[in-house]
Amino acid sequence: MTIRPKELPNLEDLSAAELRSLVVSLLETVAQLKARVAALTEENAQLKGLKGRPNLKPSGMEKGTDPLPAASGKTDRPQRRRNPPKSARLIVDEDRVVPLSPQPGWRFKGFKVYTVQDLVIETRVVRYWRPCYRTPEGRLVIAPLPAEVTGHFGANLVRYLLTQHYQCRVTMPLLQHQLNDLGILISAGQISNLLTKGHDAFHAEKAALKRAGLETARWISVDDTGARHLGINGVTTQIGDDRFTSFDTVAAKSRLMFLMTLRGGFQDYVINAAALIYLHEQDAPEILIERLTAHDDRVFADEDAWTDHLIALGITGAKAVRLASEAAVAGSLDHHGLLQDAVIVSDGAGQFDVFRHGLCWIHAERLIHRLVPVTEEHRAAVALVRHLIWWLYRDLKLYRADPASRAKAGLRARFDRLFGRTTGFADLDAALARLKLRKAELLVALERPEVPLNTNSSEQDVRDPVTIRKISGSTRSEDGRRCRDTFLSLKKTCQKNAISFWAYLGDRLGITAHGIAPLPDLIRQRAAPKPV
Repeated sequence: MTIRPKELPNLEDLSAAELRSLVVSLLETVAQLKARVAALTEENAQLKGLKGRPNLKPSGMEKGTDPLPAASGKTDRPQRRRNPPKSARLIVDEDRVVPLSPQPGWRFKGFKVYTVQDLVIETRVVRYWRPCYRTPEGRLVIAPLPAEVTGHFGANLVRYLLTQHYQCRVTMPLLQHQLNDLGILISAGQISNLLTKGHDAFHAEKAALKRAGLETARWISVDDTGARHLGINGVTTQIGDDRFTSFDTVAAKSRLMFLMTLRGGFQDYVINAAALIYLHEQDAPEILIERLTAHDDRVFADEDAWTDHLIALGITGAKAVRLASEAAVAGSLDHHGLLQDAVIVSDGAGQFDVFRHGLCWIHAERLIHRLVPVTEEHRAAVALVRHLIWWLYRDLKLYRADPASRAKAGLRARFDRLFGRTTGFADLDAALARLKLRKAELLVALERPEVPLNTNSSEQDVRDPVTIRKISGSTRSEDGRRCRDTFLSLKKTCQKNAISFWAYLGDRLGITAHGIAPLPDLIRQRAAPKPV
């Protein structure tokens, strides 16, 4: 079959203005085709294992809109050190006086302190001699091991392995090689067991800190990244705010899976007011809502009970089952007091658009940053729009720092003028119109100044699972997947609460007595009071 090209108009009949318009439209089409060809070329290179083209540089909107520092009145005089030296924060384990024989006539003028930091790595092998006795009844009695002995490898070694693997990203083969060089005789399988088994207390604390965070959060920032488990592609979802971080690896990316991730350890499905509100927000059919509300049963213990209930109600269509399940999980979240009146800030991915949603300005501005103008007029239009967006973003940051009700109307009016303008560049106008439809999500900080304007914290958090995925690859057991999520969550939460992960592990493993409070308690203590 021969495809005939679209017939062009008779160029001789066109005016100069019409010819210019035709040339501009053709150049836009060529630019779009070039972008499409570049994307396909990059995809083809990735499939062939070749090096792809470099990514676009970040727009720099966040740093470029930071307020300028106030004049500090600097002079040519040397400034005194305001912060104490690092050596003042050290805990000194030993003091040594350097010998010096004074000569006649010398006067003692005190000491000059010189601090040296060092690290002692010591291999210790303890052999326990356990007395054995035979009772008159013939029973053999063996002296029990001390309570701190739980296996053939001590708690210090476990602490070192957890820190090296989950914080320093050292792979298991390298850990085995390192330990063998230090005189520790240990197999790769035993290292895997120490890293992934027997950590129920850590799993419980991770689940508790996630629940505490979601119960007290005024906002959360979310993101996800690809993951591989048992050789199958999956998704690692990040949830957190400035007090906690939780990672959860699931099999697929969907809105229902995200809601179930928020639900955490709870397995129930609940039809309540929150579930009905969710159905109305998702424009669910009235017949579906009527069937769910007509039945007396509203709480279902697990997925099996919920599935049986849907079948009994005659709800079997894929879309209807999905909407009903999403609503029931949303009802479960409300039933357990999770994410009540909290804002979810995301990059705009559809699976995160639930409840009260906030959109990241960095990702929004990226729609403009990635446009490919073909004429000087289009380049000027894009530059002007980006300048106006940066200006508005800077003022929103200033508003968050010092909220003023009189500024809200002005910021909303500027938003309407900016995203309602017509530039003559079709792609730019379409992007502006698309962003204008999401006004409520972009301006959520006007009503809730505590909500961040971007997902930078999530972008930083999610780098950890991305880096470990690139270094160590996929997880090969449920214990490995669960431990990776748990220890990355604990490490990031410790970091956000200014706690040393090394000290935290020592405290939890009974090696040291730092007195680190349970992380859920710290998260609740740092929770901002909700307005009455």
